Amino acid sequence: MTDTYIALDLETTGLNPSSDRILEIGAVKVVDGQVCGTYETLVNPGIKISSRIEELTGITDAMAARGKDTKEAVKELVEFCQDFPLLGHNILFDYSFVKRNAVNMSLTFEKEGIDTLKIARALFPEMEHRSLQSMCKYYQIRQENAHRASSDAFAAMELYHRMRVQFPDSPEELFAPRILIYKAKKQGPITQAQKGYLNDLVKYHKIALEVSIDSLTKNEASRIIDKIILEYGRIVR
Repeated sequence: MTDTYIALDLETTGLNPSSDRILEIGAVKVVDGQVCGTYETLVNPGIKISSRIEELTGITDAMAARGKDTKEAVKELVEFCQDFPLLGHNILFDYSFVKRNAVNMSLTFEKEGIDTLKIARALFPEMEHRSLQSMCKYYQIRQENAHRASSDAFAAMELYHRMRVQFPDSPEELFAPRILIYKAKKQGPITQAQKGYLNDLVKYHKIALEVSIDSLTKNEASRIIDKIILEYGRIVR
C-alpha cells in the first residue's frame, strides 16, 4: 500500500488539455500517511471563464485575474511534487493539464499515479454514480467547497484512506501507483509576426478577443487567425 504521495486536483476552463487552461491548483503532500504540506493557488488562464465553469466552481474572472501566471504556478507545482506519485479522482485528467504545460516549459513531469475513480469502479461495480461528490456522500466525507481544487484534493486523499480501510483484503496492486501516460508535444509561444498580424486583424475588424494574445501558443494563434479570416475576411490595404 502507498502512504506517501501528492493528492492533486485542478479546476480548469474546460475538459481538453490541448485547448483549455488551468484555473486553480490544489495539492496535498502526504508522507507516511500524514499531511506535511500543501500547495494552493488560483491561476490566471488569460481567457474569459465560461458561465458554466463559473457556476460549477464559483471562480469568477475577477478572482482568476488575481491568480498566478500559469508558468509560475506550474513550475511551483512541479517543484512541490518532487518525485512523489500523484493521487486523484480521475488523476490522468489533472496530470494531462500539468504535463502539457510542463512540456511547453521544458520541464520534466513523468509520474506514477493512484486513481481513486478506478479504485471506486473496481470496489463498487453496482454503484450508479462514482464521482468524487457521490463517493464523498457515500462515505460521509465532508466537503466545504466541492469543485474547488484544494477541497477536492483533500477529499480524494480521504476517500483513498476510507476505501483501503473498508477493503483491506483487496489486491495490493489495486491501491498501488501505476505509470501515467499522456503524450504531449511541445508548443512554442506565439511569434512576434503572429502577434503583430493578430493585433492588426483585431483592430481592423474591431473584434474583442476573450483571450490574452500574449498567453497564446503558436498553434493557438494560428487557429484564431484562421478563424477571424474565415469569418471576417483579410485586411484590405
